[in-house]
Amino acid sequence: MGRLASVNVGLPRDIVWQGKTVHTGIWKTPVEGPRMARRLNLDGDGQGDLNGHGGERRAVFVYQLDSYRYWQRYLRRDDFVHGQFGENFTVDGLSDAEVCIGDRYRIGGALFEVTQPRVTCYRLGIRMNEPEMAALVVKHGRPGFYFRVLEEGQVQAGDEIVQVASGPEHMTVSEIDALLYKPGHPRGQLERALRIPMLSVGWRRSLEALLTQARDGATTTGNAGLNAAAGPPPAWRGFRPFRVSRKVRESGNVISLLLEPVDGKPIATALPGQFVVLRFEPASVPALMRSYSLSGEPGASHYRISIKREAHGAAGAFIDDRLQIGDIVQASAARGDFTLRPGDTPVVLLSAGIGVTPVLSMLHVLAAEASTREVWWLHGTRNGREHPFAEETRGLLNSLAHYHSYVCYSSPDPKDRPNVDFDAAGRLDMRAVQKLDLPPNADFYICGPSTFMSDLTAGLVALGVAPTQVHTELFGAGPSITPGIEASPRRQPHPPAGAVATGPMVSFARSGLDVHWGPSFQTLLELAEACDVPVRFACRTGVCHTCESGLVAGTVGYRPDPIDAPSDGNVLICCAQPAGDVVIDL
Repeated sequence: MGRLASVNVGLPRDIVWQGKTVHTGIWKTPVEGPRMARRLNLDGDGQGDLNGHGGERRAVFVYQLDSYRYWQRYLRRDDFVHGQFGENFTVDGLSDAEVCIGDRYRIGGALFEVTQPRVTCYRLGIRMNEPEMAALVVKHGRPGFYFRVLEEGQVQAGDEIVQVASGPEHMTVSEIDALLYKPGHPRGQLERALRIPMLSVGWRRSLEALLTQARDGATTTGNAGLNAAAGPPPAWRGFRPFRVSRKVRESGNVISLLLEPVDGKPIATALPGQFVVLRFEPASVPALMRSYSLSGEPGASHYRISIKREAHGAAGAFIDDRLQIGDIVQASAARGDFTLRPGDTPVVLLSAGIGVTPVLSMLHVLAAEASTREVWWLHGTRNGREHPFAEETRGLLNSLAHYHSYVCYSSPDPKDRPNVDFDAAGRLDMRAVQKLDLPPNADFYICGPSTFMSDLTAGLVALGVAPTQVHTELFGAGPSITPGIEASPRRQPHPPAGAVATGPMVSFARSGLDVHWGPSFQTLLELAEACDVPVRFACRTGVCHTCESGLVAGTVGYRPDPIDAPSDGNVLICCAQPAGDVVIDL
C-alpha cells in the first residue's frame, strides 16, 4: 500500500531558455484539498506539447519520493519541492521496480490504471537546471510512470493508494523501460510485453519494431525501437557503381536518369516510394551526395530517378549541364518506409512539385498489377511547363479500372488548357481537397513541401481520417523538430561561419549542403546546428522515442551510428529524422 504525498498541477506557460521561447507545462505546484481527476488530466492541469505528453493514456504522471531522495544524493541538492519532476502525483511507495503495466489502483474517489513509463524530454532539464537530466533519468532507470483515469473522482494529498487489480504478464515499469532503452532486447520479453493490452500505442510501436529487428536476425543495426520506421533493411551496404543509360527531360526543370548497375548483376527490387542516395564525383569539385526518390516502376535491372533543377542547386546543375550518358555514379540500395501498403482499400496519391516522384512509383505498381482498388491522383504544380510526367500519368491512370484525377495549376500559362491539361486554377490545398469527397477509409500518401504535407495531414485528420491512414514523405529538408519551441524564421542551410575547414566532406543530403569537417566541431550535431540544417532541438538529451502520434519525439543522439560501412571507407549515415538524412564521406 502506498500514500499520495502531494497533488500537483500547473498550466503551460512560456519561458525563455537559451535565447528561445519554450511553451511548457513542466512546472507543477502542490494544491491543498481535493482535486478532481478527469479522463484527460487533473482539474487545473495542462500540457504544453500534446504530441509528447497528455492524452487519455498519459493523463496523470506519477513520481516517487524514493526517487526524490535518490536524485538529492546523486545531484547533491536539497532544494526539491513536490512537483519538481513535473509529476501530478508525488507518491510514497509504488516504485518502478514493483508497479506493473496494467496494475489498477484506487486513490480517493478515482480509479487509475498504469499505461507506460514516462518518456523524459528536454524540458525536465530546464526545470531542474540540469541539461543532461533527461539522459540521466534513462541511464539510472528512474522514469516514473503514467496513469489513465478509469473512473473519475476526487483525490487529495494523504489519500491511501490501494491496488485493486494486477496487470497481465506482471511486467514492471522498470522492465518495460529497460526493454527499450537498455542493451539486450530478448525476443521472449518483447513478445510478453506486446501481450499487454494496456500498453500505450507509442511504446507498443517501439517494441514491435524491436521484435521485428530480432526476427530479422539483427540484419539491421542500431535500436529500431528508438527510430522512426525505416522500412526493410537495404539490399547492400554502402554504394555500388551505376552507369547512366538514359537521360530524359520531363519538363522545363526536371530531368530523369535511368541507372543500370555496372556489373550487370540484378538489383533487389525496391518498394514503390523508396529512395536512394547518389554520389556524384565531378572532376573539378568535391563529391556531391543527394537522396532521390525512385520515380519509375521498381525492377531488378535499373533505377529511375528524377531531379528538379533548383536555382542554386549544385547537384541539379551538375546533372543537367555535365552528367552524360555512359557516366558512372555511385548509388546506395533503395531504402525508406514511405511505401505503398497492400490491401483493397482506396488509395489517394497527393503531391506537389517534384514531390510527385515517389507517388508516381506507386502509381506505376498499381497499373502494372492492374489493381482494382479505387485510385485518386491529386497533383499541384505551377503550370504546364513545370508539370513533369503529365502524359505518363494519364496513360497509367487510363489503365486502371477505378480512378479519379485532379490537377491544380497555381499559375497557368495562357496556352494551358482547362479541363484538359489541368482541372483547377489555384493551389492544391485543403480547401480544394474538401470539394472532392475523398473516401475516408482510403490510405493517403502525401509528398511535397513541409507546409503542404502538414496542412493536408492536419486537415484530413480533422475530417475524420485516421492518422494511421495518412502517410507522408518529406522532399528536401524540413523544419527542425522542436516540440514546445516558439517558431522562428527559418534560415536556409549554409556553410558554417569562419575559415573553411579542410577535413572530410560532410553532405547533408536532404538539405543539399556539402561542407568540410573541422576541428571546432565535436559531433555531427554541432556541425548541423552551425549550418542551420534542421535538427531536433532535444538532441543533446540523448533520449529518443516514438511518441503517441507516431512521430519521432526526442533525439538522434550525439553521434548517429552508421548504418552502412563499406570497405572503401565511405560511411553513409541516415538519421532517424526523415527530414534530415545525413551523409558523411570519410
